[in-house]
Amino acid sequence: MTETSSDDGRILRRETERVVNEIAQGRRTLDAGVGWFSGLAPTRRPEVLREVAGYAMQAHITAADGRAGVARSGVKPTANSSVMICMDPPRYAFAGLPAAEHVKAFRVLVSVFAVADTRRRETYCKGACGHAWHNLPPVTEHS
Repeated sequence: MTETSSDDGRILRRETERVVNEIAQGRRTLDAGVGWFSGLAPTRRPEVLREVAGYAMQAHITAADGRAGVARSGVKPTANSSVMICMDPPRYAFAGLPAAEHVKAFRVLVSVFAVADTRRRETYCKGACGHAWHNLPPVTEHS
């Protein structure tokens, strides 16, 4: 059995935070984020899903955010992850879904987070935000 070091976990959490916030702020496409997620070892994907579910909880998603996020995600509204996020209150046990559903769950979670986080950046944090994740550095072009 392979153990994951705490440094590896911190690195993955930081990378997850960066990728998810880049998607939420339009600095990375959802498809590029899904490519990143799909490139992770299958054993790491539940960890990322738990992390992103935490971001969604912290963004205080609403039922409207859930519906709008599902529409943006490209995932059918009847998929497990779509139904879970639109429940009142939302269910966040995405990491417990079968591995075959993890990519759909990532798409839904990130899309719903993007909707809720955008709403919060435009209201609660507008003009006076000290959240580092809302103040990402400008994207630089890579040749």
